[in-house]
Amino acid sequence: MRPAVTPPETRMSLSFPVFSAGMVLSLSLIMAIGPQNAHVLRMGLQRQHLWLTVALCALSDVALIGLGVLGLAQLGGLSDKLQGALIGAGVLFLAVYGWQAFQRFRSPAARGLEGQPLAPAPTTRRQAVFSALAFSWLNPHAWLDTAVLIGTASLAYGPASEVFGLGAATGSLIWFTGLGAAAFWAGRRLNSLHIWRVLDGLVALMMWGTAFWLLSSLF
Repeated sequence: MRPAVTPPETRMSLSFPVFSAGMVLSLSLIMAIGPQNAHVLRMGLQRQHLWLTVALCALSDVALIGLGVLGLAQLGGLSDKLQGALIGAGVLFLAVYGWQAFQRFRSPAARGLEGQPLAPAPTTRRQAVFSALAFSWLNPHAWLDTAVLIGTASLAYGPASEVFGLGAATGSLIWFTGLGAAAFWAGRRLNSLHIWRVLDGLVALMMWGTAFWLLSSLF
């Protein structure tokens, strides 16, 4: 007796809710203004290598989602040693980046004269690539949100887990593209010493706060 074959239109109707669930979960996790999003906004305001940064952050998220859905979830998540090493590297990176932002907040005169357009120090393509990859791969929040949480959630959908992961990856691509467009628009209009001081102060507090929270999770 031949097994029943599910019609293509039925498979599509069953897959769409799973795809949507993955996309909604991805967007809900990534919308918080964390270190990665703050970096994209900063590059947009600087108008330097914005779309390269957006592409690297989005592709890194897709890679982490794929890692979680296709493998990490089945292994039960990150090992304690790997998670500890990742958190340690993330704390160090965030602390250093927060200190750099705090120094810019303390010395705004280094940017230019009050009330005049600012010309940020040029960032090389290599520096932009390193920063985008560091904010994506040395950020424990990115690992927990994408590889662990999304990967674990995909297990609930059984054979359709790959469709769930595809939806999550699509949500990430939509978010970073929209964030890049918003940052590009803001970069053409918000270019004052006051805006930069506020941004640098908030970034420093965010980086240090995240680093402290991650460090406390080790104890």
